[in-house]
Amino acid sequence: MLDLADELNRWVEEGRAFAVATVVAVGGSAPRSPGAALAVDSEGTVIGSVSGGCVEGAVYDLCVQALRDGEVARERFGYSDEDAFAVGLTCGGVIEVLVTPVGADAPGRKVFASALSAAAGGEAAALARVVRGPAELLGRALLVRPSAARWGSPRTESGEGSYEGELGGHPELDRTVGREAHALLNAGRTGTFDISASEARWGSPRTESGGGSRCGATLTVFVESRVPPPRMIVFGAIDFAAALVRAGKFLGYHVTVCDARPVFATRARFPEADDIVVDWPHRYLRRTETDARTVLCVLTHDAKFDVPLLEAALRLPVAYVGAMGSRRTHEDRNRRLREVGVTELELARLRSPIGLDLGARTPEETALSIAAEIVAVRHGGSGGPLTGSATPIHRDVRSASITLEEQGVPSAGPGHRARADRATASTCSA
Repeated sequence: MLDLADELNRWVEEGRAFAVATVVAVGGSAPRSPGAALAVDSEGTVIGSVSGGCVEGAVYDLCVQALRDGEVARERFGYSDEDAFAVGLTCGGVIEVLVTPVGADAPGRKVFASALSAAAGGEAAALARVVRGPAELLGRALLVRPSAARWGSPRTESGEGSYEGELGGHPELDRTVGREAHALLNAGRTGTFDISASEARWGSPRTESGGGSRCGATLTVFVESRVPPPRMIVFGAIDFAAALVRAGKFLGYHVTVCDARPVFATRARFPEADDIVVDWPHRYLRRTETDARTVLCVLTHDAKFDVPLLEAALRLPVAYVGAMGSRRTHEDRNRRLREVGVTELELARLRSPIGLDLGARTPEETALSIAAEIVAVRHGGSGGPLTGSATPIHRDVRSASITLEEQGVPSAGPGHRARADRATASTCSA
């Protein structure tokens, strides 16, 4: 849902009723990741996508039905080998979709409205929803906000953030989901987790002793996290940097250009950069904020800039550190870094010469090479051609999501007919 926050927030402000289908689990070579969404309003307007086209028509119909009956549904789509025209994913993957109606007067609209407003406003927020468990809890939502400390900072004893809404079970369930969702938000991740009956309570009203009833069911909760865009810091205001700024913006980064030379670090040369900083690179890096998603691209290929900058960069817990230069420059730079105390383990983190071997020559081609390496590092790709390889096209980032197979749902294989079964869940008894 938060995938479409800007447009859906406008729909909320206009008072529209709508339904949202969100991918909550994937298996095999699914075309979209968990969190991808498609929404339909009461007039039939549609935005977003959950499959790149394979099952959009069926999902659209499910959203229309949800608007009519006001019921949350969970649907599963897989590949159909028997009938190529059946509703299914021709890529051979499996997706599970949660369809949530958000009526104009729906009880849960306030929580969804707050979540969409926060995400559209650039605030860090997470929306946690029950996607498997007792029927009366299916689709219930909590909005989780970060603690007072900046998101991405180490979690403190008391810094578990705040939450809005309720899941309709025991208050301990809300607290447990809030804590787990805050952990995912703090890491900037979208994913799922399970809660057993021994970890939280739900079902009948609480007893005199505050125990309430428990059942053997396990809840699966899907958490969508929306955090500020990751940072790309480009050091060296050269022509290659201008092309890399454009590539970084295309990939969704907040891009900063830093150079000690004011004549080169100008808005006229880098109109698409979010920030332009005139300072010595190593001094700026030490005073600016970075996190585990930050990428650092060193294009200065000048020892007086490179060595102090990389000495600091290779000791930061960032996602990527790359440095431009010839192989001779690379060897000389590594020697100088060792001389100032950089260890072999730290040097092993350095991507140098920067980028993948694409045979790039122009600034734009070089920027593409660097951007491709950043994407490969982010998702664990090999950087090699897909032709002739047996590696998965869509890698499963296990830290970010739990697949259908891990939830006990078999993946689609040859001959498996696509199906869209309305979710059924056992309820607790007192």
